[in-house]
Amino acid sequence: MTDTGTELTAELVRALLHDQHPDLADRPVTLGARGWDNQLWRLGDDLAVRLPWATRSADELLRKEHAWLPALAPHLPLPVPVPQRLGEPSERFPRPWIVTTWVPGAPADRAPATRAAQAADTLAAFLTALHRPAPEGAPAGRGRGGPLADHAEGFARQLASATELGLLPDPEAVRAVWEDAVTAPEWTGPNLWLHGDLHPANVLTADGTFCGVIDFGDLFAGDPAGDLAAAWILLPDGAADRFHAAYRPAPDPATLRRARGWAVLRALSCLRIGHAGDHGRPGGKPTWGPPARAALARLVATAGH
Repeated sequence: MTDTGTELTAELVRALLHDQHPDLADRPVTLGARGWDNQLWRLGDDLAVRLPWATRSADELLRKEHAWLPALAPHLPLPVPVPQRLGEPSERFPRPWIVTTWVPGAPADRAPATRAAQAADTLAAFLTALHRPAPEGAPAGRGRGGPLADHAEGFARQLASATELGLLPDPEAVRAVWEDAVTAPEWTGPNLWLHGDLHPANVLTADGTFCGVIDFGDLFAGDPAGDLAAAWILLPDGAADRFHAAYRPAPDPATLRRARGWAVLRALSCLRIGHAGDHGRPGGKPTWGPPARAALARLVATAGH
């Protein structure tokens, strides 16, 4: 993470709205969350303002959401933050920002799904609806969506780091899941719309199941295996099979093998971020560790199935 230097406050948000969207400037403004790329400020009861703060790539991601998500959102069975307004860079704030709808719920890293059947069916319905062929000109992934083999070095580094830190009970079992996934046949179907970043902090829960999906900054077209990894990352133990049975079209064995590889990569990354949070280091998020450990345990326990 790289803090870009501007202090984001409720006063700044109100001033930006007054300058560019004055009809919204009188609404109450309260801090909602500090994410990896953006800060989220709640705007009244039904809107939110998202401003880039910690990465330079956030500008492009916000513009991507504003361009593509409004057309996809009406076809999705869960609430998503639909862009309503675009704020352009100005002397007051030198970066773009957006106003979206507010999606209520608790992030799954803080309130995991507990109703296995309902959560599996809800996630399957959402991804079935999202995973449609993308049009010509749809954005490509930021290093995601291509062959898993392109990430072999990254996997080796993350595995070595997690092993050195004592975070993995059985590193070789994790390696075995990866090696099976990386040898699976590649995706030969059309490029499908993908969320691209389905970690627990980007999925919301209520009453033990999923109630919303947020942060579409990594929206892109590619191999659905990347999103299908969410079955091991987000669902309670024993729910992945139900998810795969409900998702349409039914994923073939090669896609499931690749999905397990993407799940290993995401879980190792979240494990590192969780460990950093446990030790108070910048960019760390302690709530990311428990779901990452649970995901790796599920992947190892179901190896070969």
